[in-house]
Amino acid sequence: MNPDFKPEPWIQTYTGIAFWPLDPRPDDVDVIDIAHALSNKCRYGGHCDRFYSVAEHSVRVSRIVPSLEALLHDAAEAYSPFGDVPRPIKHAVPWVVPIEDKIEQAIAEHFGLVWPWSRDVKVADEILLADEKAALMKPGHDWGLPYPATSMKIECWSPRRAEYEFLKRFRELEG
Repeated sequence: MNPDFKPEPWIQTYTGIAFWPLDPRPDDVDVIDIAHALSNKCRYGGHCDRFYSVAEHSVRVSRIVPSLEALLHDAAEAYSPFGDVPRPIKHAVPWVVPIEDKIEQAIAEHFGLVWPWSRDVKVADEILLADEKAALMKPGHDWGLPYPATSMKIECWSPRRAEYEFLKRFRELEG
């Protein structure tokens, strides 16, 4: 048995790495795993009118705030056992946020970023919500959003394109 193998719950990533979501290690983070997983995860718990990936969302946030931090702000969802938990639920279940926070910290450390994510990134994420709601959700419910829609086009890329665009944006931002 591998001496580095831990008995706690783990997942095998796309690239074949064993990743422990409850005890994440920065050395186990891989941008290819992040891009692949996020490109296959649908925002809003799948309740939008067509597939819209977390990867596309992340690329769009990074266009509002052009930074690696903005691109990776939801990267924990690539390794989280919960996927994309809708915000109102995420904050109502007390054990989800601490687990995702630990994963975010490992991601930030791996890429040499400061954690927690900046206020600018959080604002960009909230700005994009209005555009996503208008483009992807049935009308009717007021989400009480703090910012109006910006008319950013939501294209709903295929998973393959979302993975490609995420990795392309990563290379652009990484320099």
